[in-house]
Amino acid sequence: MSALAALLEARTGQRIAPNRAWRIDTALKPIAVERGAASIDELVAGVRDGSNIALADRIVDALLNQETSFFRDGGAIEAAAEAITAVSNGTPRIWCAGCSTGQEPLSLSIALTERGTAHELVATDVSGLAINRARAGRYSQFEIQRGLPIRRMLRWFDQDGSDWIAQPELVRRITWRRSNLVLDAPPAGGLDGIFCRNVLFYLAPDLRPRVLDTIARALRPGGLLMLGAGETVLGQSSRFAPSKRFRGLYELSPNG
Repeated sequence: MSALAALLEARTGQRIAPNRAWRIDTALKPIAVERGAASIDELVAGVRDGSNIALADRIVDALLNQETSFFRDGGAIEAAAEAITAVSNGTPRIWCAGCSTGQEPLSLSIALTERGTAHELVATDVSGLAINRARAGRYSQFEIQRGLPIRRMLRWFDQDGSDWIAQPELVRRITWRRSNLVLDAPPAGGLDGIFCRNVLFYLAPDLRPRVLDTIARALRPGGLLMLGAGETVLGQSSRFAPSKRFRGLYELSPNG
């Protein structure tokens, strides 16, 4: 447990909460079976010396929480799309940090496109596997039905067997990148909107101010930040203040 926790935090800044330790066996058993390891302990022993980078990547990817869905908190996404359109000076530039397998940036792109708003959207995640899946834009029947109304499903996705593939018109609006929110530089500054939902919650507490500082450097004055419903900047950063115009969003603080 301690070796896995150290590996995950070193690679991503995330911590394994004690109440989620049960996920370890579930997540790693398939990898252990695949590699012929007799136990999780034997699997972890294979990455202790740091030489097996590919295996370490597989383990970290398996331990990450990639829970997501289309139009998660749909009302909040629609409101944020409206607000970011209002504050932009033309074509909104938006960053979705911690985008997982792509449902959130695709949802935002749908909301903006349906408003007739041309946009540039960069979506990043620390997981290379997640980014590859997002870039492919292919989702199972179960995934496509989670939060996506039938009308939008038929408009923006094409069926391929039992899967659904995002239409090129939608995918080409998004640049997908593997990026570590803790260690890597953000997209070029001057962004009109940043989504960083349900990411801070999983980071080590001492890293959250650092990540918020990175986000603040990427956001232009007047731009908007959206966090998850259970997340806040209070007590973690003086760079942001609640927006006076748009409920549930943050702006750069004049005193930050």
